[in-house]
Amino acid sequence: MKRPVVVKLGSSLVAGPRGRIRRSVLASRAREIAVLVRAGTPVCVVSSGAIALGLPRLGIGRRPTSLPRLQAASALGQAKLQAAWDGALAREGIAAGQVLLTASDVADRAAYVNARHTLQTLFELGAVPVVNENDATATDEITFGDNDALAAQVALLVGARLLVLLTEVPGVFTQAPGTPGAELVEDGGAATGAVVGKGSAVGKGGMGSKILAAELAASAGIRTVIAGGAEPDVLGPIVAGEGRGTRFAPDAGALPAFKLWILHGKPVAGRIHLDEGARQAVAAEGASVLAIGVAATEGQFEPGDAVELVGPDGRAFAKGIAGASSRDLDGRPHGVEAVHRDRLVLF
Repeated sequence: MKRPVVVKLGSSLVAGPRGRIRRSVLASRAREIAVLVRAGTPVCVVSSGAIALGLPRLGIGRRPTSLPRLQAASALGQAKLQAAWDGALAREGIAAGQVLLTASDVADRAAYVNARHTLQTLFELGAVPVVNENDATATDEITFGDNDALAAQVALLVGARLLVLLTEVPGVFTQAPGTPGAELVEDGGAATGAVVGKGSAVGKGGMGSKILAAELAASAGIRTVIAGGAEPDVLGPIVAGEGRGTRFAPDAGALPAFKLWILHGKPVAGRIHLDEGARQAVAAEGASVLAIGVAATEGQFEPGDAVELVGPDGRAFAKGIAGASSRDLDGRPHGVEAVHRDRLVLF
């Protein structure tokens, strides 16, 4: 089976004025997705729009700031969103599966692997997973921050060969699109300093979040494109390698999947400060972190939590999975392994 393609659509592409589904956009994307799937390329859709589609049922025209209202809008709109994708793909003879993820599903290794198995099984069955964040049960905040970040995490999760972030404009511009002198930035390496704007009235991510997501995916060896998603023919040319949108070249030295998860999927719970000898042993010799080399700990963490490793200069130089708690590392006890070398990544 070929490596998958992940396609993300923003809220403004999915939902039009007054929360109406932009069926022509979904129909065009479903047609292109079906062509890819029938040719043997698995496709995963990351679709925003649940909150935008649920807002009219709450009598609200703009995205609220209240978490309970966001969750209520998502609960009301998610079924409508999935039905729209199910119908659009069914007309092309393709089954759609619904997959709702939270940040905790990415942070927990067992849940992460289980989600990957689910998505791979859907690919093997010729179905298209339609992924969204499980906003209705999120705590504290909508935890991925936006669906651009979710799309990048999904691309890492499935080992995608291509991530396509579709928006209403053709890519990243040097100035606000439509203003005199605004030019499309074709090379993603030059996109960071471009004018990026803010999210729409119903969406959360702006161009800045797309650039960050693209850089994350590219650093993991995944070719990424930010492009316009409203035209009749979008995905075919991009998959074929045509020069559409803003393109981010993949890093040739991408890490193995497990270490990518450590680096990008696991939130940091604390820091371990090492003396110079321990820092040198880890950074230059590939050694594990032993408690005898721990000068201090920062924050409270338990075995299995992610921690940053910090040298005497105060700079974090690695990230790993703690093998001991912060309490257990106090006093530099002998014979205690703080982080095993197979469970850490150098920055």
